[in-house]
Amino acid sequence: MLVLLVRHAQAAEQDAEAFPDDTERPLVPKGRRVQRQISRSLVKKGLTPDRVYSSPWTRAWQTARILIRETGLPKEQRLRADTLAMPPDVPAIAAEIGEVGPEETIALVGHEPWMSGLAGLLLSGDSALPRMDFPKSAIMGIEMERLEAGTGTLRCFLVP
Repeated sequence: MLVLLVRHAQAAEQDAEAFPDDTERPLVPKGRRVQRQISRSLVKKGLTPDRVYSSPWTRAWQTARILIRETGLPKEQRLRADTLAMPPDVPAIAAEIGEVGPEETIALVGHEPWMSGLAGLLLSGDSALPRMDFPKSAIMGIEMERLEAGTGTLRCFLVP
């Protein structure tokens, strides 16, 4: 399987008055534009996901919607995964998303610092290693037989 870790696109700045609930901050126009471009690059590279799982937070959910639209997937392939809105727990994520076939590509859309922590867990078994900059709208592809810590191989890292 190929797991695509996707950090949400650029969102509105934190502002307690405008967004008293930080989970409701939306994407800004520049974030939408950049996400459209990088999502199209997935198609050009033949890395279109079969399913897209997203944190329920607005900015991640909107990023997943763009990813779905630009890769041509039906919108019902965008699925909520609450485990992507908290510190990474590979067994919990695996349990929430269920079975993934060996030839499937899935995308997991979430937030920093949790996406780089998840990348570290999948690649090395340690959420702090390797240390990395995981920019907004970046997509990391990790090849693995099953969703299990320390078993992944880095296949690609697309940055805007």
